[in-house]
Amino acid sequence: MVGGKAAADAIARAHRLPKLRVGLHLNLTEGRPVLPEMKIPQLLRGNGEFDRNLARAGFQFFAFPSARRQLAAEIRAQFAAFHATGLALDHVNAHEHMHLHPCVARLIIEIGRDFGMTAVRVPSEPVAVLRQAFPEERYWTPLYRPWAVALQRRLRRAGLRTNDHLFGLAWSGAMVEDRILELIPHLPDGVSEIYFHPAARRTPLVGAAVPSYRHQDELAALLSPLVRDRIAESGIKLISYSDLG
Repeated sequence: MVGGKAAADAIARAHRLPKLRVGLHLNLTEGRPVLPEMKIPQLLRGNGEFDRNLARAGFQFFAFPSARRQLAAEIRAQFAAFHATGLALDHVNAHEHMHLHPCVARLIIEIGRDFGMTAVRVPSEPVAVLRQAFPEERYWTPLYRPWAVALQRRLRRAGLRTNDHLFGLAWSGAMVEDRILELIPHLPDGVSEIYFHPAARRTPLVGAAVPSYRHQDELAALLSPLVRDRIAESGIKLISYSDLG
């Protein structure tokens, strides 16, 4: 998230870890933009931050050409900011999955080509798999499912790489070791991303933003020798988006 307050620290850490694959997490829905406020006033509220009302922001993108021009400018500015880091662009997605919006998706595809984008993550979680892995729990197909399917098709028509499945939406903030161990035997064929929100410690700022998230337990799951062994036993290959041909 190139406009985030800790972006410089994250970039420095990434440069110290040359094997780490880093993506651009476009942000159009929270906090401050990369561009000056005067250049994108329709994307912001009175406090100079992005509109937190996703439905209202999405309507703006559809209804007003001027808002779409400002949206394109901010997206391009964030791509340019990532490019300036010198890091290789592994993949792209958007905060709160805003790239499901057709206008945002189109702009990401058009602008991303100028910056060497080859892959985009799609938030498409197969509910049938969750029901198999956890039959005692109830899962519902999310309302945005048709947009996820449409995005996946659009990306593939554009010749971009993407994942087939994504896990972590239903349990966002609770991707702990037990969950992962139960899920692994049920992973479908194809490319699956399992996504986490790990942290080494819980800070007041993070705790206030997402009080129910189990950041440290998610980090423990990522570092778990048991999870690593189960992955190897299952014949699963660990890759990044850059490895997709």
